[in-house]
Amino acid sequence: MNVDELVRDSLRGQATETVSVPRGFADRVLTVRRRRRTRRLAAVAAATTAAVAIAVAVPTLESGKDDVRLATEKNRNDVIAHPDQLPPRDMIAAGDVALAAYYTLKNVKQTDDRAVAVREYRLLDQKSGTYEKAAKWSFIDVAPGMRTAAVLENDLPTKRIGLLDLFTGEVERWIPVDRGVAGVRFSPDGSKLVATTYSRNPDLQYLVVRDPDGKKDDWRPGSERPCCLSSRTGFYLIDVDSGKGSWNGVASPGHVGNHVRQDFAFSHDGKLVYPTLDSGMRYYDFEGNQVDQPANEKWLHWGYGAGVSPNGKLVATGSVHDVYSVKQDADVVQVSRRQFLAWADNKRLVAWGCAPKTCDGKDGNRRLLLLTIGSDKVVQLSGPRRASTDYPGYWIPLFASR
Repeated sequence: MNVDELVRDSLRGQATETVSVPRGFADRVLTVRRRRRTRRLAAVAAATTAAVAIAVAVPTLESGKDDVRLATEKNRNDVIAHPDQLPPRDMIAAGDVALAAYYTLKNVKQTDDRAVAVREYRLLDQKSGTYEKAAKWSFIDVAPGMRTAAVLENDLPTKRIGLLDLFTGEVERWIPVDRGVAGVRFSPDGSKLVATTYSRNPDLQYLVVRDPDGKKDDWRPGSERPCCLSSRTGFYLIDVDSGKGSWNGVASPGHVGNHVRQDFAFSHDGKLVYPTLDSGMRYYDFEGNQVDQPANEKWLHWGYGAGVSPNGKLVATGSVHDVYSVKQDADVVQVSRRQFLAWADNKRLVAWGCAPKTCDGKDGNRRLLLLTIGSDKVVQLSGPRRASTDYPGYWIPLFASR
């Protein structure tokens, strides 16, 4: 194709296509910018008029020696499953989402009656497409597009947030903060971060009852007695591009049971924040003022799980394990013994559950499944896991849009 044909086809494509901004657009723009490291076709720019030069991006010559395509881009199969792997070693994905990371929990003693629940992460390496140990980080969240992760160092709370390149494995930039942060989440479009601040480490544990045989001591979350008082102080709202943000004081409300960690996350539309383990589902604007619960999130009882579908028409709760319509008071479908984790698209959900013909009344065979609303079709995505955090085989997934 010569230059004239290239320009003509490009202009025709722009005239006939309607452009929409997808979720994770900001992160994907950064990805494209990183790729353009090879020499540009100056001859194309010189051959076109000034008006055409504004309308058409000058193409680049990609070098085969510098292939920086992400693993999630190299393999765009609708379903990527590894039902024989426990825990997963190779990338798992379904529809619009992929398993970005997972972690196990381990109590690390500080004193005889004090410990810290440490997350031991395995993070998707976008170069190899495998899950690799990420021992440097005590907390991770992955941006839409899966090129960047927000990371916190060990010894929480910490006063800086790292932006980790998932292809190179290097921190590209640090965002300093004045108050200690122990949790961080991306907005749905990847342009903002909400970072939750604490006066003490929310993952501290204290000994309640010591087992005289030394086999299983009883530990409870909390940084001080009496039990179950959270040390959350508020949240930062941070612009990812500039690293600038503001802090708002929103302390945790009194006794919170075992949910001492009260991290904030964004609402479905990215315009509000709420604590993910708050059973009251309190919502706040970006200035820290409590506001009404959004209409399409009214069925949410806990701030974790799949939540609202991409098109906003369905909501999957993480507690009662049902899918509800946001327009009606009736259930759309009930799926027993399955916990919804992420929407693969508007009709399919990733969930924990027992595989077909293996439900034996025990939770020990729980694995990642792909379910279709209104259908009996079930696709196994991973091998099984233990059902309780008391067992070393118990791993906790983190999904992101790919």
